[in-house]
Amino acid sequence: MAGHSKFKNIMHRKGAQDKKRSAMFSKLSREITVAAKMGAPDPDMNPRLRLAVNNAKAQSMPKDNIQRAIDKASKGDGENYEEIRYEGYGPGGVALIVEALTDNRNRTATNVRTAFAKNGGNLGASGAVSHGFERKGLIEYPAGAGDEDKVLEAAIEAGADDVESSADGHAIWTDMEALHEVAAALEGVLGEADGVKLAWKPGLTVDVAESDAQTLFKLIDALDDDDDVQTVWGNYEVSDDVMAKLG
Repeated sequence: MAGHSKFKNIMHRKGAQDKKRSAMFSKLSREITVAAKMGAPDPDMNPRLRLAVNNAKAQSMPKDNIQRAIDKASKGDGENYEEIRYEGYGPGGVALIVEALTDNRNRTATNVRTAFAKNGGNLGASGAVSHGFERKGLIEYPAGAGDEDKVLEAAIEAGADDVESSADGHAIWTDMEALHEVAAALEGVLGEADGVKLAWKPGLTVDVAESDAQTLFKLIDALDDDDDVQTVWGNYEVSDDVMAKLG
């Protein structure tokens, strides 16, 4: 699989899991609050909120935390967050898209620019790399959900566009507008997904050499460690041999 799955591998390899879990819950809460403020505080009436809540549940976020984030929006509490997308290049010419929710544009821009500069990358202008990606729906299942044939058959029946399967799991791609419908159909066959989200799918991928891979992962880690950064997408491929050497 491409960037998103490699990014997931990095997350599993990193230490301080309790700290990472807390940071993840904080980012999920922020997305829930923003989604609830932008529409109705009822997931059944607000597709973006429903997506945010489902993703939080998939990450085992406690129900009380989810409800507090919704209540914060309903009461008008908390900061007003702005959605910002940054685009740039990492080591080896890898294209990266960084999505952020921030209450301080200057702070976030400085942090993102610094992460790129310190880790062999260059932050570009808006639109610098997004033309090489397509905005799609992404449904992720663990390898244990079924073998490749089972998942492929279920995805076809559900109306998905494409499936990428590997030892890490299954990535099922859909049109943005069909994401919720396809996810619901798949849940009836494969069970609850690990993640249901809007994603950036690269048109072409870049094979990353061992000499660039470690620095690229450091860049992605640095971006992900920023509280304002929600997701990082890339067009990179890293071979199993290189991944094994990096440990």
